[in-house]
Amino acid sequence: MDTVTTSDVGPISVDGAVAVVTGGASGIGRVVVEALLDQGATVYVADVEQVALEAAVAELADRGPVVGAVLDVTDEAATAALADRVFSEHGRCNFLFLNAGVTSGGGGLPWQQEPNDWRWCLGVNVVGIGIGVSAFVPRMIESGVPGQVVLTGSKDGGIAPVPTASVYAASKAAVSCFAESLQHNLVAQETQVRASVFYPSGGLMDTGLYTAARNRPAELERTGDGTGRASMTFDQLKERVAQATGKEPPVADLPELGRFAVAGAAQRDFLIAKELGASAELLRRRADAVGQAQLPPPHVMGI
Repeated sequence: MDTVTTSDVGPISVDGAVAVVTGGASGIGRVVVEALLDQGATVYVADVEQVALEAAVAELADRGPVVGAVLDVTDEAATAALADRVFSEHGRCNFLFLNAGVTSGGGGLPWQQEPNDWRWCLGVNVVGIGIGVSAFVPRMIESGVPGQVVLTGSKDGGIAPVPTASVYAASKAAVSCFAESLQHNLVAQETQVRASVFYPSGGLMDTGLYTAARNRPAELERTGDGTGRASMTFDQLKERVAQATGKEPPVADLPELGRFAVAGAAQRDFLIAKELGASAELLRRRADAVGQAQLPPPHVMGI
């Protein structure tokens, strides 16, 4: 498996485990839920889209025990209530996938990003993870049961910034940094809980991320022209990447990616990602540039 293993604890069996997946009704969250259910876990699917959540739970009911919960991950009280429910009903949470995420809304030049773009993107991608960790991790530690917290990051920011998606990449850089800090402290405190950062990889992701503006709160809408593009279809993303790289980009196999993420979490790998050789090479070039006080090279979004 193309992962980096740094855990000092044994694996967790998915069979019989209790799991929570935010942003679990569609996209990457949905395939993670499917993989968990197929391997015998009880899964709480949390998502901000009620209609999509209800449909997902109905469609997945015959694959295993699945529970739906409407959740805005930026809502502290609602997140705490979900944690209360999970621990009241099961007394444990073995896998916590903090996966919900959004873009800032169409990219553009950094100075075209409005304050509300920052508030929305970092609110979900960063603050939402902080709220989830605060609500669940103390209880996971207190339960004394082995647990794994998986933060969905991205190589778009986690490995290097993306000039055409500056706010989104900044949010994912924060996720990577926080995941490392979380893991260091979980180990130092000698807990049974460990952290992972998951970089969805293997090609472009045909998910709802690029049209996440459908869930953007009215109070966080743009007040001006902004970047001129509120969302982007998957085909538009493919075209942009093809223009940037000069070749047709690969497209990820999402169900396989879900199984890959669950396998890495069960093994308690810190970094769950594919094609790390190319990432390591980019990081070496970044280190060389930093050593020479030069601007490091960027990452091409989605690759």
